[in-house]
Amino acid sequence: MTAVERRANRLRAAIEEANYRYHVLDDPQISDQEYDALLRELLDLEQAHPEVWRADSPTQRVGGAPAAGFPPYVHARPMLSLANAFGEDELLAFDARVKKLGGIAERESVAYVCELKIDGLAVSLRYDEGTLSAGGTRGDGSVGEDVTANLRTIRSIPLTLRRPAKAPAPRHVDVRGEAYMRKSDFARLNAEREERGVATFANPRNAAAGGIRQLDPKATAERSLSFFAYAVGEIDVDAPPATQHALLAYLRELGFPVNPNAERVDSIRGVVDYVARWEARRDELDYEIDGVVVKVDELALQTRLGSVGKDPRWAVAYKFRAREARTKLLDIQVNVGRTGTLNPFAVLEPVRIGGVTVSNATLHNQEYITANDIRVGDVVTVIRAGDVIPRVVGPVKELRKGKLRPYVLPDRCPVCGSAVDHPEGEAMSRCTNAACPAQQRERVRHFASRGAMDIEGVGDQLAAGLVDSGLVRDVSDIYHLDEEKLLTLPRMAEKSAANVLAAIEASKKRGLARLLFGLGIRFVGGQNAAILAGDFGSIDALAAAGEAELLESEGIGEQIARSVALFFAQPPNRAMIERLKDAGVDVTAPRRERAPAGALAGKTLVLTGTLPTLTRDEATELIVNAGGKVSGSVSKKTAYVVAGDEAGSKLAKAEQLGIPILDEAGLRDLLVSGG
Repeated sequence: MTAVERRANRLRAAIEEANYRYHVLDDPQISDQEYDALLRELLDLEQAHPEVWRADSPTQRVGGAPAAGFPPYVHARPMLSLANAFGEDELLAFDARVKKLGGIAERESVAYVCELKIDGLAVSLRYDEGTLSAGGTRGDGSVGEDVTANLRTIRSIPLTLRRPAKAPAPRHVDVRGEAYMRKSDFARLNAEREERGVATFANPRNAAAGGIRQLDPKATAERSLSFFAYAVGEIDVDAPPATQHALLAYLRELGFPVNPNAERVDSIRGVVDYVARWEARRDELDYEIDGVVVKVDELALQTRLGSVGKDPRWAVAYKFRAREARTKLLDIQVNVGRTGTLNPFAVLEPVRIGGVTVSNATLHNQEYITANDIRVGDVVTVIRAGDVIPRVVGPVKELRKGKLRPYVLPDRCPVCGSAVDHPEGEAMSRCTNAACPAQQRERVRHFASRGAMDIEGVGDQLAAGLVDSGLVRDVSDIYHLDEEKLLTLPRMAEKSAANVLAAIEASKKRGLARLLFGLGIRFVGGQNAAILAGDFGSIDALAAAGEAELLESEGIGEQIARSVALFFAQPPNRAMIERLKDAGVDVTAPRRERAPAGALAGKTLVLTGTLPTLTRDEATELIVNAGGKVSGSVSKKTAYVVAGDEAGSKLAKAEQLGIPILDEAGLRDLLVSGG
């Protein structure tokens, strides 16, 4: 194998891995600029050395393969991707090719339509007799994923077409466009996820792509996605539009949102001016753009020009310059999240990137810092391309001076000084102190939630107020509140305070299982809390148990046992438990009796939907007490699926696998008979 062949193979492997992570996993590991550079190098290599070209090269296909979990969506006409242009010279070369291939004299001008290149996910929408009948992702250009139910949740996508005032309505049309997330919606979504203690998204594009590929359409709806239409595939209509700008106007008449900044220009000089104007103004928009799509305006000329391979000859994507800069890394500091995660961030010498002064940037976690060999004192590359929060890409090693020390995350919490836990196989480290001030808002909210102690009235707002005012330092302080203290909070009236105090008093009787779940011990959800409560009978017995004893409980593995033992080993946590006991909170549970032979021992059940009389926690408790397990996902090992109203994708998968499906009455019969 020659050196050229080896390089081509390495490039193909790197590009395919990047494609898979970007299009299928929605987990990009390299920037768009790095990806473009790899693809451009491979394309140049294949053109210079035709002998290394392969039919399966990533230069010959549009995007990623369809993800598993969705039926295929076959495009009536391929959804092509676009060749890239990276400067004025390449735009002028594109114009010259259009004229040459279209038989147009060099001195004549070609009209183009310039459209902002939205950073989202390309989708196709099929309408028959004016009604949305199907929708899918681009996939490999010929076959994508059928995500019709998810696309229906995007409010800017019409379910039925409007009748144009002067033009005829299409009998059938495939509308192509971009599903995306506005910056404002992205910021709101990440704030909500941070409040819930779940991982935030890296950028709006990932959030949009992941939203489209949710198996549960409700999860898609929660993303608040938007849509811009920009093209059609098949169209069955008398007198269709003759130009691209007329097509955009026609789509708008049919009821589709069309980007208001699309503009027809008379020549390639107009394209150059448009590109320069919007590269400077991109930060004014409430959505991310990474370039401009340039299309020949006359559709008949588009047809004459045709396409070569995956690229239409009549369009090109001008890519903006990367929004990145180099600056000095002055320090690495750590924030503690509301679920105890230690989040390192870079303190930078201030630098302008994309019109914004950046002085801090994310570093993700210890593994990211180590893998990229980022050290305090380095000159680093910082990028904003699509990211709401700037991130450090890596050091400029040729500018490294002296022996800089590798960074190591602290082993004590920088806020409270407690031990830091870094579970094996996980990226994030966590503070082990449940009373850590940085965690209290989320811990108080979770403690009061329905699945835990169910203290009605203590939601996000009141939890924040209690912590910020200093009235609650850990959850045990909830039981030492009184009317006088509550009335010091804004918007708290006497009646509201009385209701909250009554709910607090009632919560004392919830029992050990609900208390354990409410304490927010890592890996201890409702099911594991019920198992531990039933096996140990009291919080004192549980606190005294070692890892080996914890492992004797069915379903409790090493990871859970280690986490529970670590929680009770912390002096602040033990002191908090004593205050809960002193306040009269029930910290006991009936010892779980072993289910009779032949009951649900060894059986795994999955709950989905809303049951008539049982809550999810109550159903879980019944199953666990009968010796069974409750799983969150359906697999071949699932014995039964218990389905209520509005059951989602779990029910469909159970039917596909032939797993027995029960309603609530069937579950109760099973608990008696044992199946």
